[in-house]
Amino acid sequence: MTDPIDRPHADGPRTGVLLINLGTPEAPTPAAIRRYLRPFLSDRRVVELPRPLWLMVLYGFILPLRPRKLAHSYQSIWMKPGPEGSPLMHHSLRQKTLIREWLFANIGHEVPVALGMTYGEPSISGALDELESQGVRRVLVLPLYAQYSATSTAAALDAVFAALKPRRWLPELRTINSYQDHGPFIDALADSLRKHWKIHGRGDHLLMSFHSIPRQYFLAGDPYFCQCHKTARLLAEKLELAEGSWSVSFQSRLGRQPWLQPYTDLVVPQLARSGVRTLDVICPGFAADCLETLEEVALRYRDDFIAAGGASFRYVPALNADAPHIEALGQLLMQHLPGWLDLESADEPKRRSARAQAAQAQLHSPTLLTPPRAAQST
Repeated sequence: MTDPIDRPHADGPRTGVLLINLGTPEAPTPAAIRRYLRPFLSDRRVVELPRPLWLMVLYGFILPLRPRKLAHSYQSIWMKPGPEGSPLMHHSLRQKTLIREWLFANIGHEVPVALGMTYGEPSISGALDELESQGVRRVLVLPLYAQYSATSTAAALDAVFAALKPRRWLPELRTINSYQDHGPFIDALADSLRKHWKIHGRGDHLLMSFHSIPRQYFLAGDPYFCQCHKTARLLAEKLELAEGSWSVSFQSRLGRQPWLQPYTDLVVPQLARSGVRTLDVICPGFAADCLETLEEVALRYRDDFIAAGGASFRYVPALNADAPHIEALGQLLMQHLPGWLDLESADEPKRRSARAQAAQAQLHSPTLLTPPRAAQST
């Protein structure tokens, strides 16, 4: 964090963007996975079971055993040694860079963009420090979850508020809760499928698989289920898909309690048994590819489909840092920036004048024209 004495106060407050995703282990090893899972599965937003019971299960069974099982899964998708070998980290860092470039190209001046993870590194607190060091006093927060859920979006915002709690001078905040029906986002999804079909041909069926949540969360008022179906419906309409040629399912359930249905791991083999020979699968709830898309869907569910009699299983990659996705996110941010950017543009002439005056004053300062004492003595 910049020393307060050194902050460029004359430049005035700036507007910045904080992108948030879930997080990732720093390496595909049991120890790194355990460090990642501990805060994730300890979050009350993620697991709402009675606390004493859940902590006993978490520390007695899950954390000692599950990381060893997951290590092989992570190793199967890891791109290179180090934290940036995580597909989620790789794509998230690219998104940060390209969104910053998009904002510069469309606004005409730089808007600082930082990346934070709800769990792990880079931390949300560190991302806020990064923005503050650039003079940012107005922060637009974008959790990269198109469909809102308390388990994801709310958990990310909780982490932002927790990181701000010990700070003395809080920035102004705006938050984006969801963008499940945002036109450019639907267009980006449709574009990715059209490109896939242009190269590989259209499959017999399109399955849209979303990450699941416990059914009880939906009954308690979580809008996630409805927003997933809205995204799917709008995408099907955009592509003019015939009824019966597409369906929705939910993946990645954990434990024995009912989760949102139908379950992807059951739907995939059932489609094969019903005569679907070529299956296309897209995951419209993931902004970047990760373990759940690349290992669970693209590898495991592919094997299940082939074993049940299917001929070809094609996973359509997440939008990642593709140009239409960056365009969609940029347009989304622009919808929430009016007022702040207007103020920043109005202040810019004053800032230029103040910087020019300061530079002129320094140029004519006697201290700059007089040699240092050491130089005089020689």
